[in-house]
Amino acid sequence: MPGLMIQGTGSNVGKSLLVAGLCRAARHRGISVAPFKPQNMSNNAAVTPDGGEIGRAQALQALAAGIPASVEMNPVLLKPESERGAQIIVRGRAATRVSATGYATFKAGLLEVVLESYARLLSRHDLVLVEGAGSPAEVNLRAGDIANMGFARAADVPVVLAGDIDRGGVIAQLVGTQAVIAPEDAAMIRGFIVNRFRGDPRLFDDGRDFIARRTGWPDLGLVPWFGQASLLPAEDALDLRRASEGTGQFHIACPILSRIANFDDLDPLAAEPDIRLTMVPPGRALPGDADLVILPGSKSTRGDLAFLRAQGWDIDLMAHHRRGGRILGICGGYQMLGRAIHDPEGHDGAPGSDAGLGFLDVETVMAPEKRLMRISGRALGVPVEGYEIHMGRTTGPDCGWPFAHIPEADGAVSADGRVAGTYLHGLFAGDAFRAAWLGQLGIGSALAYAPEVEGVLDDLARHLEIHLDLDRLFALAR
Repeated sequence: MPGLMIQGTGSNVGKSLLVAGLCRAARHRGISVAPFKPQNMSNNAAVTPDGGEIGRAQALQALAAGIPASVEMNPVLLKPESERGAQIIVRGRAATRVSATGYATFKAGLLEVVLESYARLLSRHDLVLVEGAGSPAEVNLRAGDIANMGFARAADVPVVLAGDIDRGGVIAQLVGTQAVIAPEDAAMIRGFIVNRFRGDPRLFDDGRDFIARRTGWPDLGLVPWFGQASLLPAEDALDLRRASEGTGQFHIACPILSRIANFDDLDPLAAEPDIRLTMVPPGRALPGDADLVILPGSKSTRGDLAFLRAQGWDIDLMAHHRRGGRILGICGGYQMLGRAIHDPEGHDGAPGSDAGLGFLDVETVMAPEKRLMRISGRALGVPVEGYEIHMGRTTGPDCGWPFAHIPEADGAVSADGRVAGTYLHGLFAGDAFRAAWLGQLGIGSALAYAPEVEGVLDDLARHLEIHLDLDRLFALAR
């Protein structure tokens, strides 16, 4: 039972969640299982215990499998920095920056890398569940592919194809995929799943029968909408636009930057019953009734600083601060809050300097090396832990009032105490720190975050056990 691959008819059809649920279901059955994604594209990264970075979804899947996350689980990670370029992470470390067209050439040497990582996981586990990227129907990307059918055929891994009925046209999604891909690729597909159904499942019996007859693929089940998915970390920034604002008394606003990164920092806050979190899309003003504005991480700090100003959010922030509101910057957001960002060698875009927002008396100088590590320390008198994943060093008078000690001083706090910045990601996942931080804002905490995530993963596994033919699905692995 070595490997099985879940591919999708498109991006954001629920592949990551399906693999997480299948990992937990396999674990419930006593199977040693590991997740794997040959190539991912996401600015929502996690730092692994072995000191590298991988897509956040693979870290969640590792949690579902009950094993430590590893760089082998996502050997190639693309982190978009602009509309046409990305930083390439290979086995957890930054390798290069390439344009979209340049990557087609660069990835030719990466198939061996992903096959080696896959083989390492196979040697350690009974089952490896592989997640595809995008869709195999993107036939214009088939040459040199390492993410979908190129990998499946090279590794001889059977494929299950998932379609998303919630977005409409799932029959065309599944049947159309078979119609456009090469027959040799279509032969790798051993069955299909219809995901995210709302309503009475019997209403789609004829549709499932049609897909099975037209494709010849076995029907492995229809998965109803899983509402608790919103309680798990999202990987795709598109999910942020669908986030519920909640009804809590304390209002937090967070602008959705063009290269927003590590936005799962906000998940534990969103889960607090007394907090209302608004993710503010481009073109919309920051809400005037916000108690706190959080500037999140960014893969392109200087680029997103210009983007922030283009939305008029800098003016909104000044008005918010004048009204007595609080501001917190995390990583790139922290850098933006300072007086200036200097990049003399062009590590974050074209060489040059930009004036910051000026809320903190600090300055940042970009550097070529990336600080990448899991850390722990203390803040507000309680333990705090998380990870750093950033370029640049920040110094200045306000660093004399650090946000945390991890164990060295981290971040800065303004003289009036209403503006703060930190490089620490994942800090709100710890119940003790989150309670202390909210307590100084006059908000109580009623959440045990880690047990809640574990409970949702267990519920997800049971959901899939009910609605999928898991005996048949796991039997497909070879």
